[in-house]
Amino acid sequence: MNPAQLLSHFDRISDAPDAIPRLRQFILDLAVRGKLVEQDPRDEPAAELLKRIQAEKEWLVKTGEIRKQEPARLIDKEEEPFEVPPGWCWVRLIDVLTKLTDGTHHSPTNLADGDFKYITAKNIKSEGISLVEISYVTAKVHHEIYARCNPKKGDILYIKDGATTGIVTINDLDEPFSMLSSVALLKLSSHIYNRLIVEFLRSPFFYMQMRGFMKGAAITRVTLKRMAPALIPLPPLAEQHRIVAKVDELMALCDRLEATQRERESRRDRLVASSLHRLNNGADPDAFHDHARFYFNCLPRLTTKPEHIQQLRHIILNLAVRGKLVPQDPNDESASELLNRIQAEKTRLLKEGKICAEKPPIPARVDELVFELKPGWQVARISQILVELQTGPFGSSLHQSDYQMGGIPVINPASIKDERLVPVESMAVGSGTLKRLSTFKLRAGDIVMARRGEMGRCAVVTEHEDGWLCGTGSLILRLPTCVSPRFLVTLIGSPFVREYLGGLAVGATMQNLNQSILLNLVIGLPPLAEQHRIVAKVDELMALCDQLEAQLATTHTDSRLLLEAVLHEALAPAV
Repeated sequence: MNPAQLLSHFDRISDAPDAIPRLRQFILDLAVRGKLVEQDPRDEPAAELLKRIQAEKEWLVKTGEIRKQEPARLIDKEEEPFEVPPGWCWVRLIDVLTKLTDGTHHSPTNLADGDFKYITAKNIKSEGISLVEISYVTAKVHHEIYARCNPKKGDILYIKDGATTGIVTINDLDEPFSMLSSVALLKLSSHIYNRLIVEFLRSPFFYMQMRGFMKGAAITRVTLKRMAPALIPLPPLAEQHRIVAKVDELMALCDRLEATQRERESRRDRLVASSLHRLNNGADPDAFHDHARFYFNCLPRLTTKPEHIQQLRHIILNLAVRGKLVPQDPNDESASELLNRIQAEKTRLLKEGKICAEKPPIPARVDELVFELKPGWQVARISQILVELQTGPFGSSLHQSDYQMGGIPVINPASIKDERLVPVESMAVGSGTLKRLSTFKLRAGDIVMARRGEMGRCAVVTEHEDGWLCGTGSLILRLPTCVSPRFLVTLIGSPFVREYLGGLAVGATMQNLNQSILLNLVIGLPPLAEQHRIVAKVDELMALCDQLEAQLATTHTDSRLLLEAVLHEALAPAV
């Protein structure tokens, strides 16, 4: 398969998240293997070129311009990583260099202004040297550094230390400057095209050689001692120029493909945003249902990113708590009657001594809601629909010695995942501790809510978790029997409640949610029957989102596998 055939597959492989970066790497892989352009038998063989390079280096030694180097050694057939075309030969990097060194190993005083520019890794970019935030050194310091490391225009600069190791460029400054040791200086023989060596040093083949040599735990680095013997294939000089011309042509094509892909994704993002905006802000029920029908019919084509699906989840929750997800039924018991039943149940529990007396809440006003109240709904504070709100035991109540493997799980914020309670093996206590902290035991039907970190994460306690312990950093929300726990979880997970909680949380280093903030939250309370319909519709639509995420992951995986298969076929030797 040739590059043109590969590009014919681009529509099928472009869905892979890293398609174009992989395509760029593929182009360099073809180049370094001699598969990007045809060979010309009339070209001077690389073996002859290598002789001329050696002769030039001997002359430079005689004139005192460079130190004597070891003569180029033939590469054994067993050492060759892959077969190169006729006319090519394998060499070590040092064989085509007249000098390999790096900048100063002693960081000099940097100045905002001075006699000579001071170049470090942050200034080395693929397109050349960046002078943004450039620093300077004095003439005295420069001359000490420049005596050993003397970059000239056209030399190659290679980052060999730190996170950007492997970035390589051609020096485009026509002036002397000093460098730090994080940058290697490669001076080429005049018989080698510097652009070719740059592209070969950028190739996956060379990078993998350097990666195997990288040293250091915190900061990875490539040493000059390891760079010098690295293997590179050497083509004839005329072919070097043809290869670089073809690389430039194909990289420009990648640029155009990337721009097209960005524009396509930008248009899709705008369409998704527009559709979701209409869905979220439908002026009337008929318009809303039209927007919803359009969006859900077009979902598979519109959603190409995980962010799209996450936005949809937020919209679903937003619509749910605003009464826009399911129709209202005038036959439902009104929410005002529901509030009366809730209050009656709380009064009974108070008389039975099962709950403590609470301060009457400030009546909620309709104008405190951020959306229009639906018919049959009632404005209320969270405090009006809870029979109890309890903060988990503070750190002083639970000691490290209380924890034991295999005990009763303790639910902290880390245990609340995707509206489920997932025990952490190391966070469990014995029966003695559980008895001492029995007031914090969870009951089936309770809601456990995180009050630290990502506040608002919550889950309903099932029969399976009945008797577990609420831990530090969590809240227990206990509901009357006439309120749906699942609806309250949906409500707390909605964007408007999360925004409210996050905006009022207290604490500098670790934000916490105190009880009064939650209790004062003003919500729209639907009738109980509608709460159940809302939960059922949310479950249905979230299942659709799950399917879309799985489908998107499968599409990306298939595209990536196809991409790798196509690249493998293109690199495989012809049979």
